[in-house]
Amino acid sequence: MAFELPELGYAYDALEPNIDARTMEIHHSKHHNGYTTKLNGAIAGTDLEGNSIEEILGNLDMSNGAVRNNGGGFYNHSLFWSVMNPNNTGALSGDLKDAVMAEFGSFEAFKDAFSKAAATQFGSGWAWLCVLPGGKVEVCSTPNQDNPLMPGVTCGGTPILGIDVWEHAYYLNYQNRRPDYIEAFFNVINWNEVASRYAANK
Repeated sequence: MAFELPELGYAYDALEPNIDARTMEIHHSKHHNGYTTKLNGAIAGTDLEGNSIEEILGNLDMSNGAVRNNGGGFYNHSLFWSVMNPNNTGALSGDLKDAVMAEFGSFEAFKDAFSKAAATQFGSGWAWLCVLPGGKVEVCSTPNQDNPLMPGVTCGGTPILGIDVWEHAYYLNYQNRRPDYIEAFFNVINWNEVASRYAANK
């Protein structure tokens, strides 16, 4: 069964003024749609067809550029849309808060670490909050459309929060001010979704 472009669950303009409607529309309907289409083309007729995206990425031949780039692009963006919400749903709490406090000492220290990972990722890429087996969390970044599910990527664990720092994610509104975009991202994080992903993967 082919992968399908996921619905956002909110309107393109719902995240304004933090992320503008035009960027959201282009990002979702053009970029993510393109990754979805190319992923389906790359796995058609292979033994990867019918596998979940997590299975595909977890057992990926990293030399397979078409699946690496487009599979990563499909998964990364699917997570990205789901961890944002126009109502900034919930707050850091419960087991996830405990894990963040254990690793970073405070929310501000976590925010600083995550923001630094996003701001200092050279060129295109992503910053992540990941959960490791046992519940420990860590922050890291990856280039291009790589993610922590892939073999040999420096991050470990399962991503539960991610920010896209490719220029197409922010340039129309923020131009070269990536740190301003990262700061705005914290205004639209769906912490209930992040906590749910933490609980499912710890």
